Amino acid sequence: MAQITWRNPCRVHGPFPTALRFFEQLYRIEKQARDRKHDAGETQADCIRRFRQQHSLPVLNALKSWLYNIAPKVVPDTKLGDAVSDTLNQWGYLTRSISDGRMPIDNNILERDIRVFATGRKSWLFSDTADGAKASAVIYNLMLTCRACGVDPLTWLRYALTELPQRDETADIGDLLPLKFSKASAA
Repeated sequence: MAQITWRNPCRVHGPFPTALRFFEQLYRIEKQARDRKHDAGETQADCIRRFRQQHSLPVLNALKSWLYNIAPKVVPDTKLGDAVSDTLNQWGYLTRSISDGRMPIDNNILERDIRVFATGRKSWLFSDTADGAKASAVIYNLMLTCRACGVDPLTWLRYALTELPQRDETADIGDLLPLKFSKASAA
């Protein structure tokens, strides 16, 4: 594996390129940590944690120092001022992945999953009834469950809508859920 070299991001002029360089380094280190083969007797999570502590922690410490350095120089009620303030205020959450190799360094997966709900908010304003809103919520939930289980939503929906009419009204339909479909289709 290639040796990681520390490059001081502060040599670039201006706050945005500097911050981006810190994050580029962190993501480059993260990729190397994930691609790295772990030693016998060590879990992948432990290997990632050790690698992050060795390589990411110095970058994060430099980032924090840089943020404290520029904080008094930025206007507080601007986007940059808010970003610097929020980053320092949330520092514990930002650096939590250093102590646990199972945690991702960002929440992009979660953000992708909740985007459906964020964009659906305006549509839900036009639900005519509480039952209609509840039906929409159930459908969103089932589609995201398909995604989380690695099931193609359209394939599952075809299966469930084909099987459901063949069942008795009182029959248990738990086996039609995406999680069960995932296990059944893998078998």
